[in-house]
Amino acid sequence: MDIHAATRDYERWAARHIPLVRPDLKLKHARLAENPFVFLRGTFYRWVQRWAEVCPELAEAPAVRCVGDLHVENFGTWRDAEGRLVWGVNDVDEACTLPYTNDLVRLATSATLATRHGHFSLSPRVIASAILDGYTTSLERGGRAIVLAERRRWLRRIALGRLRDPERYWPRLDALPPTTDTKARAVLQAAMPDRRLPFRVVRRVAGVGSLGRPRVVALAEWQGGFLAREAKAILPSAAVWATGRRSIGVDPESLLSRAVRAPDPFFRVDRGWIVRRLAPDCSRIEIADMPRSRDEEKLLRAMGWETANIHLGQRGPRIHPDLVRRPRRWLERAAQAMGDAVAADWREWS
Repeated sequence: MDIHAATRDYERWAARHIPLVRPDLKLKHARLAENPFVFLRGTFYRWVQRWAEVCPELAEAPAVRCVGDLHVENFGTWRDAEGRLVWGVNDVDEACTLPYTNDLVRLATSATLATRHGHFSLSPRVIASAILDGYTTSLERGGRAIVLAERRRWLRRIALGRLRDPERYWPRLDALPPTTDTKARAVLQAAMPDRRLPFRVVRRVAGVGSLGRPRVVALAEWQGGFLAREAKAILPSAAVWATGRRSIGVDPESLLSRAVRAPDPFFRVDRGWIVRRLAPDCSRIEIADMPRSRDEEKLLRAMGWETANIHLGQRGPRIHPDLVRRPRRWLERAAQAMGDAVAADWREWS
């Protein structure tokens, strides 16, 4: 099955679960042609098909509940119940049970592709070493949530360096087109601080992999300020489609509740929708939003650390013995091989 056949089959499968937004799907197809880095973000379904073929020796590693669709732009910020700014994995739409090596290889592959296309400046060896260093250290220490206060000030500067200006952020949301689709209205109402609060619903287009899924935002004014709640239709992980095993899927809320984490109190799964708070300081951080002057090696260590925070939610103790038995430079070689496989699929798609 080539990339075109895989895409058609996956989208037919997805359409049996949720009503797809066809204009957004067309946009996704166009975005996939931009470069292999963007292509990786939007084709987790293809990744699950290919990675066990390209890296068969890694597919037998201990399985854990994992992010699945992990990459360097799948990290962001939120406020915890104490109002503290927290940094970590931002998107768990594709949560599934796979070998722990999947998340590490996918993260390293995304950084390798980012380097190939001028977004990062590190060598594949340094990329793999930094991710493994952060991951292994977090495993050995039992993990720790990444709260951007007294610790990790360098990361706080990256996160705060391009936080959206509220004077620009809210007008952009307010300008989104209204929608008459009322399927998510009850879910959005339940997420409001006051269920009697009036709000209007707009349609939002965002991301790459999730393009095509219904996504709406409730906008309101409350106690002198603006607020927003987003609802995105939930779809079983593409790993379910690729393997044919329904049991491989993982509830995103369950994944995060078990992780070593300072949780986002607004994140929930409700009646087939993933609901979260939107705000200038509660968003994904993309490479283009990061300051040019940044310690990329340190950033990748933090990403490795946070990956272990997710994996430690269940079978963490089984991972370390397998990890230390891996041959030297295994992650670097796997990321290079998967980067080549992704680039080959991208060329065929383009």
